[in-house]
Amino acid sequence: MHSLGMGFTINEGVVVTVSPHSQTSILFNGVEIHFPTVVSTLQKLTPESMLIDITSPQPLGCGFGLSGASALAVAYAVNALLSLGKSSRCLAMIAHVAEVENLTGLGDVCAQYHGGCLVKLKAGHPLSAERLPVRKQPIYYKYFGPIQTRDVLTDSKQTDSINKSADKALNYLGALVNSEAVDFNTCIRFSKAFAIESGLLRDKNVRCVINQIESENGFASMIMLGNAVFSTQPFEGAKETAISMERARLL
Repeated sequence: MHSLGMGFTINEGVVVTVSPHSQTSILFNGVEIHFPTVVSTLQKLTPESMLIDITSPQPLGCGFGLSGASALAVAYAVNALLSLGKSSRCLAMIAHVAEVENLTGLGDVCAQYHGGCLVKLKAGHPLSAERLPVRKQPIYYKYFGPIQTRDVLTDSKQTDSINKSADKALNYLGALVNSEAVDFNTCIRFSKAFAIESGLLRDKNVRCVINQIESENGFASMIMLGNAVFSTQPFEGAKETAISMERARLL
């Protein structure tokens, strides 16, 4: 099980440090949290208990893919610490399965495993992706609050709506794979259309900001899955990041 579509990685991510501990404990920016996806990843690799220290400038639950990034980083770190000798692809699949089992995501690990701006079109191949010829460029974003991925994935009416709305976007993305250049703003326009047609774009704050950006001839869409906005154009209250070509790695 996995998602199809388009996504990209950004400069900010997560940094994870693991160390042996009397019992498994997870810290996020210094605060102890309950993080089932990370625990599942650890348990798939070792019965040993670990202290898992996760740091990130991005918030959990707002569409930035932190569950997948944290799971993948933990897999890489535990593999190195315990000299397990598993391949990066094997570790990525372990993290992906942990995400799916815990209903925290369906496609983020694939993007983080490869890095860059990617299109996923092959059903049945969770780590298969084509990199699009998109240049590194600034991305501006603002988030208002979380959306629980679990709530979306367990809502059959919502997932039916998502799947029915995806065909147009997937057909467009398929045509991009062999392109020499990609208009990223057009991709954002298709992203917004999908967000509306699927019923995911409901938050009034997100709608308001998108409308404001479009009134100034810009392009904006919803960050999935979060009540958050991204655009290639600066806007009031936005933070700046950039598309990154870096993949997950040991530091």
